[in-house]
Amino acid sequence: MSACRVPRRLTSRRRLTLLAAGAAAASLTLSACGDGASGGSAQTRFVQGKNGIDTVKKDERQAAPDLSGETTTGKKLDVAAYKGKVVIVNVWGSWCGPCIAEAPNFAKVANETKGKGVQFVGINTRDSEKSQATSFEDEHKVPYPSLFDPTGRLMLRFPKGSLNPQSIPSTIAIDRQGRIAARSIGPLAENELRKMIAPLIAEK
Repeated sequence: MSACRVPRRLTSRRRLTLLAAGAAAASLTLSACGDGASGGSAQTRFVQGKNGIDTVKKDERQAAPDLSGETTTGKKLDVAAYKGKVVIVNVWGSWCGPCIAEAPNFAKVANETKGKGVQFVGINTRDSEKSQATSFEDEHKVPYPSLFDPTGRLMLRFPKGSLNPQSIPSTIAIDRQGRIAARSIGPLAENELRKMIAPLIAEK
């Protein structure tokens, strides 16, 4: 199952809002929902795994960007506050079929790894209303918070050459030191998600 496509039901006002995030988004190769090629530049030193999970050696990881703002439920959240934990950042939209397919996997693994020092955080994007996101979270029993990012501005903060999100869904793993350690583009099965997290839990 490939990554999903952006919904086309956009008002003129909504389109203007997206364009404001705009030219920058275009430069990101973030097609806001295609499979997205494995990204980066000559500075990128990640290893592309056979399972579709790209990883970076500990001494070559870049710091995660500022991922802070308001959640889908109106609370303030700063991912940096979770430093010391393994943080799994999942980029999703309520309108995205693959996001719906992977949601039960994320809910299950998030609940089962919480006691091992793992914190899941979502970035909800391309939903125009918070109610769309919260309905999704309620329906799929999502046990962790999501930043509300309708225009995709948070995704643009990932440093050049890093494992940045390039499609919806994308999943970024941040190590206990707050550095970008792994990325998957597209939906993840439960076993794939566990394989992404396990090495980071084991790191000292």
